[in-house]
Amino acid sequence: MKWLAAALAVAVILLQYRVWFSEDGVHALSRLQLAVATQRGENEQLAERNHQLAAEVRDLKTGMDALEERARSDLGMIARGETFYQVVPPRPSESSRTATRTASAR
Repeated sequence: MKWLAAALAVAVILLQYRVWFSEDGVHALSRLQLAVATQRGENEQLAERNHQLAAEVRDLKTGMDALEERARSDLGMIARGETFYQVVPPRPSESSRTATRTASAR
């Protein structure tokens, strides 16, 4: 009977050792919990991004405002009845070019 109790005690000690100190034990559990928490955070960020993209797609499919904004910014289009003004910077005249050349030659 004593040897059976001793064998059970040794088995319990070996199993406990394996749980606490082996690579598959408590350390692996804590690493996996950290990995799961990191992945959940990344999933939340991606879900938020997906919601934003879905809202943008919905706006583009149904709303004319988003479509008009894209046409104006990306394609340079204007609406009927609007007047387009383009401001062009003045070109340097011949007298300012020669003055610049003379100043740089000195």
